[in-house]
Amino acid sequence: MAHIEPADRPERLSVEHRMVEGIRVVTLRGEIDHDVQDVLRQALQAEGGAVPPRIVADLNAVTFMDSSGINVFVAAYQQLSDADGWVRIAGAQDSVLRVLQLVGVDTLIPCHPTTEQALTA
Repeated sequence: MAHIEPADRPERLSVEHRMVEGIRVVTLRGEIDHDVQDVLRQALQAEGGAVPPRIVADLNAVTFMDSSGINVFVAAYQQLSDADGWVRIAGAQDSVLRVLQLVGVDTLIPCHPTTEQALTA
């Protein structure tokens, strides 16, 4: 399991990766804003492994996300779609889900209540 943190404020966002039946599950904890957008971008990059690349982003423990996070998710969606893959969002708390819905990201990237549902959709 990989673990990535920004060096300057490690408490802001932590990332864990695991594979479930060829799908990379990226579990995020903390806040997603301008200061950690590079950490998020790296976590959602299509890397070697499953082809097409498939990622479930578990946001259950994300307490805040601003437009920087939205931009990273849209870029990841485009990158993965271009590689015939996909990204799905799972478990977003109400405040984060509301941001995703306000800007219409939920119409582009499927949002599921749980990681399990996102894996089997």
